[in-house]
Amino acid sequence: MATTRAQPDFRTRLQDWLPRIVLSPSIAMMFVFVYGFIVFTIYLSFTDSRMLPSYDWVGIENYVRLWGLRAWWTAVINLGIFASLYIVICTAIGLSLAIFLDQKIRGEGLLRPIYLYPMALSFIVTGTAWKWIMDPGIGIENTMHLWGWESFEFRWIKDRDMAIYTVVIAAVWQTSGFVMAMFLAGLRGIDNEMLKAAQIDGASNWNLYRRIVIPLLRPAFLSAFVILAHLAIKSYDLIVALTGGGPGRATELPATFMYSYTFTRNSMGIGAASAVIMLMSIAAIMTPYLYAELREKK
Repeated sequence: MATTRAQPDFRTRLQDWLPRIVLSPSIAMMFVFVYGFIVFTIYLSFTDSRMLPSYDWVGIENYVRLWGLRAWWTAVINLGIFASLYIVICTAIGLSLAIFLDQKIRGEGLLRPIYLYPMALSFIVTGTAWKWIMDPGIGIENTMHLWGWESFEFRWIKDRDMAIYTVVIAAVWQTSGFVMAMFLAGLRGIDNEMLKAAQIDGASNWNLYRRIVIPLLRPAFLSAFVILAHLAIKSYDLIVALTGGGPGRATELPATFMYSYTFTRNSMGIGAASAVIMLMSIAAIMTPYLYAELREKK
């Protein structure tokens, strides 16, 4: 005799649908205000948009004009300098701090939040604070002069050739603690039995880290690279607060270029083209990472 399957009652169906009902407005807004505006920006990059959006199709003309602008090349070169130094220095400092804390030292519970504290600040606050610190009139140089060291000079923030390195210093200060937390989580996830076996076999601490620990941290290295590269490409508020893109265009990055050409130079089409190139750069970093993660899970 065939048994009939009981139909779920109204309360059961409501419990199944309630999460979807609650999340649907957020999902709809995300598609409209994130992905919808991404598509709209891509479309504007192929139009003759200036102060206001225009729908006159011009093809790749904006991209051709963009790569012909000296200001854009300056922003790209600055991004190359900033991103390379930022990623390498943050990774080195974060790994060093993680290894230091992994030695089960006293006061780890106090040091860990101290290292992580800068990440709790916004880039606007970080930029403003470091602008004061590096200002020759009120910062490090002035303090050294008050202490009697009259010959001391630290004017990087006013120097066209050195200003980009002040941005690197501020960004590294803010993010190194976060990278440290990533590496520390990776270190705490390594099997201690494997390390003890290597020590019994006579491996020194240097060889232990070089041949076992650091290779096992490959996922942490990859995650740190993706996050830092993403932050470097979309850096805007730190630049605005610290240097304003100056002196001249010495610290202009693609994000500040995009803003200036879109909202102050009435060249929305070129600004949209620069935004699309930034999006493609981030996608070029994220896509291989996501593919590797999904492949590893499979």
